[in-house]
Amino acid sequence: MITGSTPYLFNELRESSAWHTTGILPAQSIEELVAAGHVKASQPIAPEQIQPSSLDLRIGPIAYRIRASFLSSRNARVTDKLEEFQLYPLDLTRPNVLERGCVYMVPLLEELSLPADISGKANPKSTTGRLDVFTRLITDFGGEFERVSAGYKGKLYTEIVPRTFSIVVQQGTRLNQLRLRRGNPPPSDTELERLHEQETLVYTENEAPADAMISNKSLWLSVDLNGDEHSEVIGYRARRNTPLVDLSRINYYDPLEYWEPIQRTRSRNMVLDPRDFYILASKERVRIPNTFAAEMVPYDPSVGEFRIHYAGFFDPGFGYGADDIKGTHAVLEVRSHGVPFLLEDGQVVGRLVFERLLGPPSKVYGQGIGSSYQHQRLSLSKHFKR
Repeated sequence: MITGSTPYLFNELRESSAWHTTGILPAQSIEELVAAGHVKASQPIAPEQIQPSSLDLRIGPIAYRIRASFLSSRNARVTDKLEEFQLYPLDLTRPNVLERGCVYMVPLLEELSLPADISGKANPKSTTGRLDVFTRLITDFGGEFERVSAGYKGKLYTEIVPRTFSIVVQQGTRLNQLRLRRGNPPPSDTELERLHEQETLVYTENEAPADAMISNKSLWLSVDLNGDEHSEVIGYRARRNTPLVDLSRINYYDPLEYWEPIQRTRSRNMVLDPRDFYILASKERVRIPNTFAAEMVPYDPSVGEFRIHYAGFFDPGFGYGADDIKGTHAVLEVRSHGVPFLLEDGQVVGRLVFERLLGPPSKVYGQGIGSSYQHQRLSLSKHFKR
C-alpha cells in the first residue's frame, strides 16, 4: 500500500531525464493515482475523465439549494455548513433543473486521499464557462475555493451558480476539472521567452509567428474586435429569459434563440454592459507545448474591471493537433464588474500562466481524444448547432 509521499509512484522519474521532480501530473500519472486508490469514486472512474493534464469531476446524486455561497472554514466540514444554509435538496438521479441566479452545493462522486506532496487546483470545464455557469470546488476544512491542499483526504464538493441560463443536469454530469501537482515550480519570464523561441507560442491570424507579449511570468493576450474576412460577427451577447439548456444535448440548440451576434463596428470597439455576458475571442492564436499546461488568469484589475475567463485550463497540445495547426484562438468568457467598460480591438485583456508537467503526457489535446475546441475561432459551447 502506498502512503505518505510518492517515492514509488511515477517510475518514469527514475528512468528518464525528461521527467521533473515537480510539476503538473500528466494523464498517466493521474491514472497511477487512481490505480493506487489516491483518487476514488462511488462509481468507477471512466478513462475519458482523464484528460492530458487534469481529471474531470462528476456531480453526485443529490444537490442542495443553499441560501448563500460559503467556504467550509479550517475547522468545519462542508456538511456542517449545509445543515445551516441548505433550503432544500434536489434529486439528481434523474435530470433536474438548476435555476438561473440560484446557488447550489453538490457533493461529487470523486474523493481524494492524496500523498503528502500532491496538491490540487480546480477550474470549470470550457463548456461550463461558455454557458456562464459559475462553479467552484470546495473541500472540507478548506480556506480557499478551487484549492486542494497537499495530502488532502476527504470528499469534494462543487458550488454551482447558473448566471445566464437555467440548466438541466443529472448525476455524472462533468462541470469542473482538477489538476494535480507535485511541488510548486515558479514560472519565470526568462523560461517563458525561451519556450517561445523553441516552440512559437503565438501566431497571427495569417499563421505567421507573432511577437509574444511576455511579462509578469505570463503570456499576455488581446481581444479581437475586427474578426476575419469570412464574417462580420466578432462576438456574442447572451439573451435573457431563454429556454432551458440540457447539458446532455450536444449540437442541439439554435444559437440565435440564446445568443445575439455582435457585429463589427467601424470604430472596432464595444462597450461591455455589466448586466450582460459575452463570448469574444483573442486576437492571438495560442499554442501549448506538449510538456506544458497553462491557465488563464480570470481577473486582473491592472487591465480593467472585467472577468475574461471562467474556465481557465489549457491542456498540453492545445493549438497543435496532428496536422501541426498554427495555434488556436482563446475564447474569452467576459463579464464587466460594476460599470460599463470600453473594449477596443487589440486591447490587452488577460494573461496565460504556463506550468511544466512532470513529464510528457500519454495523450494530448485534440480530436484524437474528442476535444471540442481545437479548431475554434469564435465558438459557443458544444450544445449549440455549429
